[in-house]
Amino acid sequence: MATDRRADVTWNGSLMEGSGTITKTTSGAIGEQKVSWPARAEDSQGGTTSPEELIAAAHAACFSMALSHALAQAGNAPDELQTSATVTFQPGTGITKIALTVEGSVPGIDDAAFQDAARTAKENCPVSQALASVPEISLEATLR
Repeated sequence: MATDRRADVTWNGSLMEGSGTITKTTSGAIGEQKVSWPARAEDSQGGTTSPEELIAAAHAACFSMALSHALAQAGNAPDELQTSATVTFQPGTGITKIALTVEGSVPGIDDAAFQDAARTAKENCPVSQALASVPEISLEATLR
């Protein structure tokens, strides 16, 4: 069964001087979040998010789910996966790269099998597939 997810945003003003707010999402889990150009193009720490930060969260979550599923299907469900995604945005160009890193505690598996499962998850998670036009998506996987 297909599912739809929705996010609503209100934007006021021009790109550079304006700002926006994610006003609601289907689940309500995200809540209102401010978005702005400076949060997107600079190293802003002011509590304002960007599309790229939201993409990073979505990619890290999707990859983790795909990897967890693949490991469990192979008989080695993970105790824990800690994943991060770093999305690089270049103004005027767009998203130029995404770096995925994962550390996993997976009983009964060796490093080669973990690396293989991680590569497969990176290639097949729906968010990775949606982001296939990004020039570089790297992966660093560490088995603890």
